[in-house]
Amino acid sequence: MIARVDTVAFFDALAAEMNTHPERFELLGPADMVVEVVMTRPESDFRVRCAFEGMGCSAVAEIEGEGAPHSDFRLAGPLTAWKAMFEDIAANGRATGLYTINSLALLGDRIACVGDDPMGLDKFSRFNQSLQEFLDGAYRVSVGV
Repeated sequence: MIARVDTVAFFDALAAEMNTHPERFELLGPADMVVEVVMTRPESDFRVRCAFEGMGCSAVAEIEGEGAPHSDFRLAGPLTAWKAMFEDIAANGRATGLYTINSLALLGDRIACVGDDPMGLDKFSRFNQSLQEFLDGAYRVSVGV
């Protein structure tokens, strides 16, 4: 069981799940994006960069400091909002309703999608279903929220 969602180990497990089951992504098509996930916490923010190529996640790395200049976009919000999304995934097998990353980012009241490059931000729209399937993998990796 993974102890917490705000760890590199958790995102490594999501990447392994994706890479083990590329067939879940074939209908969605190949993805080419680099995402920075930011979970704000009282003591310090957790930041991780996930790179996606084709039907897999090619790299996961924790980021130190402010921002990731090599990310296409950043998804940032409080740890409580991220936990709520993963709790919904654990309960339903996938994110539902307002807990999908698309809903969370478009509403922007809990998790925001931000970036400096319009072409990079466009990748969120183009590949958000692949990103959601990646995050929904938490159902299969024993999430400890």
